[in-house]
Amino acid sequence: MPPHDPPPRPAPFDGTLSPATFHVAQPQEEALARLEWLHGQRQRLGVVTAATGGGKSHFLAAAARRLAGAGAEVAVLSLAGLGSGEWIGLLLERLPLDPASRADPGSEWSRLEARLRENTLMERTTALLFDDLDRGPADALAGIGRLTGGAEPRFARVLVVATAVPEALAALPAQLRSQITLRIDLPPWTEDEVAAFLAWEGARIGAREPLFSPVAAGALARFTGGVPRRVVQLARLALAAAAGANVATVDPELVERAWCELLPADSPAPAPQATAETATTPATVRPVRRLWS
Repeated sequence: MPPHDPPPRPAPFDGTLSPATFHVAQPQEEALARLEWLHGQRQRLGVVTAATGGGKSHFLAAAARRLAGAGAEVAVLSLAGLGSGEWIGLLLERLPLDPASRADPGSEWSRLEARLRENTLMERTTALLFDDLDRGPADALAGIGRLTGGAEPRFARVLVVATAVPEALAALPAQLRSQITLRIDLPPWTEDEVAAFLAWEGARIGAREPLFSPVAAGALARFTGGVPRRVVQLARLALAAAAGANVATVDPELVERAWCELLPADSPAPAPQATAETATTPATVRPVRRLWS
């Protein structure tokens, strides 16, 4: 038999929401542990908050896997861009209903309640994960409030986990806000956490050399402010620049060049970088201070 070709090496910093590419830094591990507490204590509503680009959607994909591993039946739905009346049908599509249940002539809400009742009778949690809660239509927010606030036994094993940006929480309906058992914040990564992510990504793809030098990792953390989406974007560009320069490990100069590619057109350009021999503080710190201080 001819030898099998080796499987292709995973692409670094591909930006997908696959749980395989989810790096469990300390904030993410703490957040997942809190979700497990919500599940174990049969609580009804937890809200995960982070700034735009803070990794909420990727976290939710990992949370779905963690909760499913704990025995819950999980459905994930993004509420962003949905029109009125769309959310419940899309949610039902993500639940493993049998053909007879899907063909039930009753309302969509009655089909959802029937599934919740079945899971409750089997002592199984129904974990409904909603991304972009703050961007959902009013009827979806009302329906989620009914799921998390209903006193009927069929709602007893429902866990809703939703994501939002922190500043949008105040705009949610007051009744829904009052039902939040736990707010879970995902702060930006520290420099050490960014460095750990870069090292983890190198190990994940089987890189023989470090993808980033320690100084380059610190520069990348400072340019991006530790925001996970920006970290991934800048790391991907810097790695492409390193490939173009035919070097195995990214240095601070390549990070700065890649950052210039990410800058909006009307943003000031970074200051020239000093050499390693003359710089007491990495020059990549200075443009960041000027840009974001």
